[in-house]
Amino acid sequence: MRRVSVFNRTRSILFDVLVAAGVAGLTGLGIFMRETPPATMALGYAMAAAVVVRRRWPLVTMAVVGTAALLQVILFEPANDPLPYDLAVLVAMYSVVKYGKHLRDTFLAAAVVAIGIFLEVVRHPHQPWLPLTLWYIGVCGGVWLMGYSMRNRRIYVTTLEERAATLERERDHLARIAVADERAAIARELHDVVAHSLAVMIVQADGGTYAFDADPGQARQALKTVAETGRDALEDMRRLVDVLRGTQIEPATDEARTQVTLDRLDLLIERARSAGVTVDLAVTGAPARLPPAVELSVYRIVQEALTNVLRHAGTGATVRLGLGYAGDAVSVSVVDDGGGALTRTVAAPAPAGGHGLVGMRERVNVHGGDLTAGPSGTGWAVDALIPLRAAAAAA
Repeated sequence: MRRVSVFNRTRSILFDVLVAAGVAGLTGLGIFMRETPPATMALGYAMAAAVVVRRRWPLVTMAVVGTAALLQVILFEPANDPLPYDLAVLVAMYSVVKYGKHLRDTFLAAAVVAIGIFLEVVRHPHQPWLPLTLWYIGVCGGVWLMGYSMRNRRIYVTTLEERAATLERERDHLARIAVADERAAIARELHDVVAHSLAVMIVQADGGTYAFDADPGQARQALKTVAETGRDALEDMRRLVDVLRGTQIEPATDEARTQVTLDRLDLLIERARSAGVTVDLAVTGAPARLPPAVELSVYRIVQEALTNVLRHAGTGATVRLGLGYAGDAVSVSVVDDGGGALTRTVAAPAPAGGHGLVGMRERVNVHGGDLTAGPSGTGWAVDALIPLRAAAAAA
């Protein structure tokens, strides 16, 4: 694109130089059986020099050419008018009409040429004024109309180019936004899957190690839970890899992304209980089939909240898990008592934020909901509200 721009600019400069050279040549050579008076050649060369910058400074070119033409009228006899280099007047007018910044510039150029036509007709009283006037108006008017047509075409092409550039920038911007959103969604999924699964596996592995000699049956059950959790996590990881590899046509809404439903919530609670956390589930309202994206968000919020209980409160904590169904919203509440083994041995309170809380807020914000998280007595509370109407509209 840059090479094309440089080529076009160089071509335009060379063309203007050739036009100026043509005006300079007409200044010094005889044409149409006329000879340019030597005393007027300086005016012709001034016009030729002005033509070189006709694209960049069209009004300056018109001013120089018009002034030189006026000096020609004032200082010299009209015997040989119009002189060959007076063609520069038409070139200057055409340049103003085509390249002028404002539309009024085109009418200003027409007014200057009209004054020149009037002076030429007055300077030749021996010639019939009507045919001479019509001839000048026809030639100059034709050049003006041609310049005006080219101006409109240039503006139209420039508008199309600017529109295409704007659309390209918007497309790239939207693509970057889409990529950022997709990466954020994948990061949330990856964090939720890995964090929860590893938390459960670590707790079970530690428990199995402690119970290996004293209670082999409990140790085997812990290892079985580790294996099951690992297999489920591996399946979730495979889905994410499919998304990253682009095998999903629409990763943000594809069923492979949202196949996790609340039907798996019992299994999630059972794993938390097997890890040593007491979970009491309370459901209010009539359970309804939620949109797949909402079900995924609710599931991940509960998963992340239980993971945080394992990480920051530890085994022995009690969690009150509440799901509330209303006509236009679904609510999630996860509150722990802070009575786990880690809370009893670690004096520092649980951190107020992290990737997990950020991910939960992002999930809720996507649906236009609200999430609050913070200390609750000796424990921690997470409350989320997701409006179903906004979620359905987003879907």
